[in-house]
Amino acid sequence: MRDVSKIFPKGKKPFEKKISVLTCYDFMMARILEDSGVDCILVGDTLGVVFQGQSTTLPVTLDEMIYHAKAVRRGAPDTFITVDLPFLSYQVSLEEGIRSAGKVMKESGCDAVKFEGGGPEILELIYKLERIGIPVMGHIGLTPQSVNVLGGHKIQGKAEEDKSRLLSEAKGISDAGAFSLVFELMPSALSKEISASVPIPTIGIGAGAYTDGQVLVIYDFLGLNKGFRPKFLKTYMNGYEEVSNAVKNYIQEVRNGSFPGPEHSH
Repeated sequence: MRDVSKIFPKGKKPFEKKISVLTCYDFMMARILEDSGVDCILVGDTLGVVFQGQSTTLPVTLDEMIYHAKAVRRGAPDTFITVDLPFLSYQVSLEEGIRSAGKVMKESGCDAVKFEGGGPEILELIYKLERIGIPVMGHIGLTPQSVNVLGGHKIQGKAEEDKSRLLSEAKGISDAGAFSLVFELMPSALSKEISASVPIPTIGIGAGAYTDGQVLVIYDFLGLNKGFRPKFLKTYMNGYEEVSNAVKNYIQEVRNGSFPGPEHSH
């Protein structure tokens, strides 16, 4: 298991460097991310949307998360890997949450688990897991597993009562023993305030520049998710067009007989 403190330091901020996190769901992409030096790979339940084609993350199962995490670990044996606990794998009871987290750790070879929320039951689970020896990354703001309650993918923390709640949740998650905390879709000023209030690293997605690191979904980051361009997203290549053009070139060469050529034949 990789040393969490080397990637996610705790203490006085700002830390020496910002933390880079990307989601990943397969062996080949994991190998690229490790070779490129990303700090942390998140095997996110976003795979339900970007890999499986579901409309939300809710249908993803624990066994599916483990399947993908095992593939990612084989591709990135030396990178810190965190795995999402999917919907209803930890909310039903403390015992089930512990069992789910332990199953992920034992079967996938990952370094940590992540789950959403900051209520009393979540804080108790974080506390128990930390003492068992299972590192936990928290997640507040927009929590996609609660999207039906939140009324869609909306920015969280605009109202004063929501600001106070998120600040309280962040402190509770930190005090319970989480090693890091994701902020999703929160106003930049609020994420700055909350990040400064906790000693653990904060990782933002749609939460501005004042967190201690950033995470993006790999297919969004590569521009493969056609038409998905929310304000917070920066695409680092036009992957959809590049892959599409490559496929079109292949089709053309197959049809006109230029592939395979002599150099591709035995």
